[in-house]
Amino acid sequence: QVQLVESGGGLVQPGGSLRLSCAASGITLRANAIGWFRQAPGKEREGVSCISSSGASTYYADSVKGRFTISRDNAKNTVYLQMNSLKPEDTAVYYCATSSRYYCSGYGSTQYNYWGQGTQVTVSS
Repeated sequence: QVQLVESGGGLVQPGGSLRLSCAASGITLRANAIGWFRQAPGKEREGVSCISSSGASTYYADSVKGRFTISRDNAKNTVYLQMNSLKPEDTAVYYCATSSRYYCSGYGSTQYNYWGQGTQVTVSS
């Protein structure tokens, strides 16, 4: 059974940092690109970042570019999202998902086959 578990969310003040983790079981992530998504209340889910299977290529939404960093440790079967300079508009439930491809090709949901349950990130003073 494939399972993705996100962790590391929480409440943080504007300007603060959080590091999200996405740990996988039942699947070896090294063959898959991994995406991070978020969904704020009343809004559609949006793609935040993607990393290729090797980690050589990374992509970011314009809204987080320069503040977020995606990385992966294939030996630990885990992907990370380091979030710095957080803003209230970053408040959302964050999800990780495995792509059926080894490369990143946008954030269309049809290519992402396994999803985690999400972790809440709240940025507020």
